[in-house]
Formats: sequence, structure tokens, C-alpha cells
Amino acid sequence: MDDFRSRVERERAYLLRYASLQLRDAHAAEDAVQETLVAALAGEASFQGRANLRTWLTGILKHKIIDAIRRSSREAHAASADEFDALFDERGHWLELPAAWPDPDAALDQKQFFAVLELCLGRLPQKTAQTFMMREHLGLETDEICKELAITPTHCWVLLYRARMALRECLNKEWFGK
Repeated sequence: MDDFRSRVERERAYLLRYASLQLRDAHAAEDAVQETLVAALAGEASFQGRANLRTWLTGILKHKIIDAIRRSSREAHAASADEFDALFDERGHWLELPAAWPDPDAALDQKQFFAVLELCLGRLPQKTAQTFMMREHLGLETDEICKELAITPTHCWVLLYRARMALRECLNKEWFGK
């Protein structure tokens, strides 16, 4: 039990970083990680070692993040009739067509790709990975990233360059080269 507990606790920093990038709220991220750790410790018997511990914990955390997003979305206001009507023209047709549904085979490939990308991101230094995720996943501008991480724009660009080069090398090896 202590061995499993200590292995789980060693993943806490990674889980917190992951949750913080997804939720952008330190308190909600901390809550999601705590719920993940409690669930993992309670479900130790269900962890059979078929997957990497970090992957298993991240799977639990993803569900906790979804729960947190659902909780916060319940608190958000519903779209007004005017906001809804703005999506259609005077004849009731969409002003902008909704996106097409994805191909299931492509969705599986994408899921597998993102698992490899997550593995590659996990190999980056923390600040480098955080900078990359803030820019590419969350879509933040350089000045927002610099303010959040207390770095200069030049340092931000260097971190982004290093992240892209390391991810390129890792993905070439782990995904495209296979």
C-alpha cells in the first residue's frame, strides 16, 4: 500500500500541471487532483499494471476535469433567445453550417496520436511543456504567457522553439517513424 501510495503521490505535480492547464483555475485544478488521488488510492485493486501509472492517473484526472467543467457550466447562464436567433437567417437556415462529424477511424488515429503527444509532452521540462500548452492548446498570446510565467518574450520564444523541436523529434520517433 505504501509503495503504491508513494508512486501515486510522485505523480501529483504532473497531475496538477495537467489540470491547471486544462482548467485555468488553481483551486479547481487542486480539487480535481485531490479527487483523482482519492479515487486512485480507493481503486488500487483495479489498477492491474496493464497501463503506465501516469496514464492511468491521467485517465482518472480527465474524468474529474470533465466533472469540474460540467459543474462550472451549470453555473453559467443559458443562451438568450437573441443569442440563439443570431445563429440563423430570416428563413431559419444556419448562417454558418455546423462542422461535419468526424470519421471514426480518423478519431481513433487522433486519439492514439494524442496519447503519443502526451507522452512526448511528459518528457519536456515542466516550464517548456507549460509554455507550449499555453500557446498551442490554450491559444494564449505571448504577452499573456510571459505574464503568467514571469518570463520575457525572448525566453518564451526560446521555450516554444525548444518544445517544438523536442516534440518534432519525439513524434518522429514515437509516431511517424513506427
